Amino acid sequence: QVQLVQSGGGLVQAGGSLKLSCAGSGRTFNNYAMGWFRQAPGKEREFVASIRIGNTYFADSVKGRFAISRDNAKNTVVLQMNALKLEDTAVYYCAAGFTTAQNMALMKTYPYWGRGTQVTVSS
Repeated sequence: QVQLVQSGGGLVQAGGSLKLSCAGSGRTFNNYAMGWFRQAPGKEREFVASIRIGNTYFADSVKGRFAISRDNAKNTVVLQMNALKLEDTAVYYCAAGFTTAQNMALMKTYPYWGRGTQVTVSS
């Protein structure tokens, strides 16, 4: 059974930092894209960042503030979030899929999902 287990997140003041981690089990994700999406209240789920074979992809809204890394030996991906803004408040979801560079931001190309973790940025 494939699982993505998330950890991290919580409450932070604007300008602060948080780290999200995601550990995969049940299969090897070495050739898969692993990434993060988020969903704010009343909004659609949106792409945040992903990484595959050393290449990273970011939504314009987080470029320069967020970093993504992975450890293939541990089947984990980490999202380091810096300079957090109020608008970063959302439930963050880890995802994994055998997707292409052109489709990194498409939810439908990720068959595996974590259960979500809340990130709240306060003023």
